[in-house]
Amino acid sequence: MKFAFYPGCVARGGCPELYSSATAVADAFGIELDEMKGASCTGAGVLQEKNRLLGDCLNARTFAMAEQKGLPIMTICSTCQGVMAQAHARLRDEAYRAQVNQVIGEEGLTYQGTVEIKHLLWVLAEDIGVDEVKKRVVRPLAGLRVAPFYGCYIVRPTSVLGYDERPERQESLERIIEAVGASVVDFPGKTRCCGFPILTINEKASMGMVAKHTLDAKQHGADCMVTPCPLCHLNLDGAQPRAAMQSGKDIDLPILHLPQLLGLALDLDTEILGLGRHIQTTFNVLMKVGVRIH
Repeated sequence: MKFAFYPGCVARGGCPELYSSATAVADAFGIELDEMKGASCTGAGVLQEKNRLLGDCLNARTFAMAEQKGLPIMTICSTCQGVMAQAHARLRDEAYRAQVNQVIGEEGLTYQGTVEIKHLLWVLAEDIGVDEVKKRVVRPLAGLRVAPFYGCYIVRPTSVLGYDERPERQESLERIIEAVGASVVDFPGKTRCCGFPILTINEKASMGMVAKHTLDAKQHGADCMVTPCPLCHLNLDGAQPRAAMQSGKDIDLPILHLPQLLGLALDLDTEILGLGRHIQTTFNVLMKVGVRIH
C-alpha cells in the first residue's frame, strides 16, 4: 500500500511530533509513503476566502504532482483533507480545470482530475481495516477513556468528503479508539470548531471554545482527547492554559494526535511519538496505560 504523502505545514512546523508519530505508525502498518516535498500549502481555507482561484491552483499543483507519481494522496491533517476535498470537487468542472491548468502549466504540470485524497484516519479505518488494527495492537489501552475530536474540516461539507458513499466515516475515529482497546467518551462538541480559525481576530471567543470543548469532554469522564487535526491540537493543547485562565477553571486535559494514540497501542517508542512535546502533560495518560517514561 503506497501513497503520495502530504504531511502539510503544521506537522513540519508547530507539531513535529505529529510527523514523527505518523511516519512511525505508517511504517508499522506497512504503508509506504512517498513524501511530496515540493508541494504547496493548501491555503487552509483562509487563502480561499480572499482568492479562491489562487488556492485551487496551489492544490491542483499538488494533485498534478501526485498524478505524476500515479499515487493517491495521504494527509495527516483534517484541515488539509477538507480544503483539498473542496478544491478537488470544484476542479471536476472541465472549464475551470482548464483555467487552473493554464496557471500550473508554467511549471509543466497538468491536472487530469483523477487524484484521490485520504486522511490517515480513513486509510486505517478503510484500507487497513478496523479488524486488522485490532490484530496489530501490542499494548491494549484498556481503561483509558478517550474523547474523539474531529473538528470542522474532516466532517463537512459532507458532499465533497465522501460521506454519502461511506457513511461509516462519521464514526471512524470512535472505531479506531475502540480498536486500540480504549473507551470512547462521546460529547456534543466533537464535530464543532476548535476556535483556531478565529484565534487572531477574536481570541476571547476562541479561548471560550477551547474551554467549552475540553471541560465538556472532561466532565463526561475523558482522560484525554484525540484529534486527527494538528490545528485543533495547537488550539486545544497549546492554548489550553489561556482558556483555563479565562474560564477560571482548571482543565488539564491531554490532547493526543491520532497517530500518537495508535503508537501507544503499538508500543512504539515514546520519544518517536513525541509525547513529551505537549503543553498539557501526557504523564497521566502514560501512567494509565502502563508506559514507562524514559
